[in-house]
Amino acid sequence: MTGAEMVVKTLEENGVTTVFGYPGAANCPIIDKFPGSSIKHILVRNEQGAAHMASGFARVTKKPGVCTATSGPGATNLITGIATAYMDSVPMIAITGQVKSSLLGRDAFQEVDITGATHPFTKHNYLVRDGLDLPRIINEAFYIASTGRPGPVLIDIPMDLLKTEYDYPEEEKKPISIRGYKPIGMGKAHEMQVKKVAEAIKLAKKPVILAGGGTVISDATKELRTFVKSTGIPVVSTMTGIGAIAKEHDSYFGMIGSHGIKIANMTLNHSDLLVILGSRLGDRSVANAAGLESRTKIIHIDIDPAEIGKNVIPDIPVVGDIKDVLKQLNKLLSDYKVPEEWTEYVNKIRSDWSITESSEDNGFVNPRYFIECLSKKAGSDAYVSTEVGQNQIWVSNHYNFAEPHHFITSAGFGTMGYGLPAAIGASVATKDTVIAVMGDGSFQMDLPELGTMCQWDIPVKMIILQNHRLGMVHEHQFLLYKANYQAVHLDGSPDFCKLAEAYGIPSMKIAENSEIEKGLDALFADDKSFMLVVEVDPYEPTGGSLNMHCLPKEGE
Repeated sequence: MTGAEMVVKTLEENGVTTVFGYPGAANCPIIDKFPGSSIKHILVRNEQGAAHMASGFARVTKKPGVCTATSGPGATNLITGIATAYMDSVPMIAITGQVKSSLLGRDAFQEVDITGATHPFTKHNYLVRDGLDLPRIINEAFYIASTGRPGPVLIDIPMDLLKTEYDYPEEEKKPISIRGYKPIGMGKAHEMQVKKVAEAIKLAKKPVILAGGGTVISDATKELRTFVKSTGIPVVSTMTGIGAIAKEHDSYFGMIGSHGIKIANMTLNHSDLLVILGSRLGDRSVANAAGLESRTKIIHIDIDPAEIGKNVIPDIPVVGDIKDVLKQLNKLLSDYKVPEEWTEYVNKIRSDWSITESSEDNGFVNPRYFIECLSKKAGSDAYVSTEVGQNQIWVSNHYNFAEPHHFITSAGFGTMGYGLPAAIGASVATKDTVIAVMGDGSFQMDLPELGTMCQWDIPVKMIILQNHRLGMVHEHQFLLYKANYQAVHLDGSPDFCKLAEAYGIPSMKIAENSEIEKGLDALFADDKSFMLVVEVDPYEPTGGSLNMHCLPKEGE
C-alpha cells in the first residue's frame, strides 16, 4: 500500500473517527484516502481553525484530536493552535505534508522547516525519512501525546513517501517502548513523599488546596471531591482547574489570580499551607511568588517534574499522577478534619465579600448577571468554550461549572480566535449542547468558521458579548496608560445578526437585562445553531480582584 494508505490505516487502528484539515498538494495523498475509510475529514476555512477544532474535540473525548495541513503556509497556520494545545496540555496529533525528500533544504515551493519551528512547543515531533516507519511513528505519536503530561505531537511527511508503495509492515502488537520517554511508573507517586504531605496537612492550621488543570486532565475529580468532603479543606482553583469541584460546593472559594475573585485570593493569601494539584502557578495566578513562598508552606504535586518549582519553590515536591496521590491521601487522612476556626474564618471572608450582580435595566446587559442566567438555563451537561478577554473572565467567575472538562478555553496561551473553532470540535465530539461565548473582537478572528459549521451541520450556540471595543485591552489602557484608549475601537464591524442571516443561522440581539430570558429561550429553542448578540456597556470592567464597578469614559 502507499504511504498515505498506511497513514489512514494506522489512524483507524488508533481509534480516529474525525480529522480536521485543509488540503494542499503535499497532504492531498492522505485526504485522497479518507473516502472508503471510517474517518471523516472535516474541511475548515483556515488551518488554525483545524488545530483549535482538534483541541476542542480532544477536551471532550479526552483522546488526541487530529488535524492536517499542507506544507509551507498550511503548516505554519497550524502553529498557533499547536502552541495553544501545548500550553494547556491538550493531546493532539498534527500531520503535515512536506515537499519531496529530494527537495528538502533547497527552499522549494511551500517548503518550511515545520519540525524546527514547532520544536519548542510540541511534546515531540517527527520528520519522516522512510515510509516504512509511518505506522511505528504514528503509534508512538499517539502514545506520547496521551501519556504523562498530555500535549501535541507533529508528524511531517514528504509527499513522495505518501505516494510510494510499500509492503505494510505487519508486526506483532507490542507495548510501545521509546528510549528516553518513560512516563514515571504510570504516574504512581512515591509513598514516602505522600506521607510527608499527609503529615504537613495534619500540622497545618490554615490549609488550602489549589486545583489546577492537572486535576482535570488526570480525571481526579472524584478523588478530590471525596478528599474535600472528608477533610473540609477549602479549595481554590486556577482557570484550567475550574470544574474539578462544583462552583456551588461549600468548600469551593473560586478562581485565584489577577482576574480571579477577591474571596479566592484572600483565602489563598491567609493560608499557612498550600497544596498545589497540577498547576505551574504562572504569573496570572500568583503575581508575587516570592511573597507566597515566604509566608506559606508549599506542597507541589504534578506528573511533570519540569513543572515542579518552575515558578514557586515547594517545601514538599511530589512527582506523580494527582489521581493516585489523592487516593493515597484519602487513606492516610481518613480521620482528619480541618480546624474549625479556619473554616469559620474563610466562610466569613465569603460572606463579607460576596457580591450580588445587578439585574436592573440601564441600557445595557450586565455581563456577569447574564452569565449567571446562562448557567442556570444551560444546565450542567452543556459544554462552554470562550475566547480570550473579558468574556473569558466573566465565564470563569460566574458560570456554575459542576463537572470537569466542560470548560473549554485557552488559559495558558490566551489565544483569541480559539473559542468558535474549539466549540465546533467539541460539538463534533458530543451530542450535548455546546456554547461558544465570545467578544465581538475575538469573534472576528474566526468568523469564517461559520462556513464550516454550516457545511457540516455542526450545531453551536453562539453568544457575542458586544461592547464595540477590545474590552480587556481597553481596560488595561485605563489602568496603566491613563485612559489613553488607542487601537481598541471596533468601528467597521459588521451587523452580526445580518452576518448570521447570510449563513442561514437564526439570531437575536438583546440590550437590557429584562430581555435576557427572551434571548436565552430563543438560544435554546431547538438543537440547531443560533447566534445571540448581547450589548454590553463598553466601560464595563472585568471585575474580579480589580474590585471596580465602572471605568471612566474618554475625556473623564
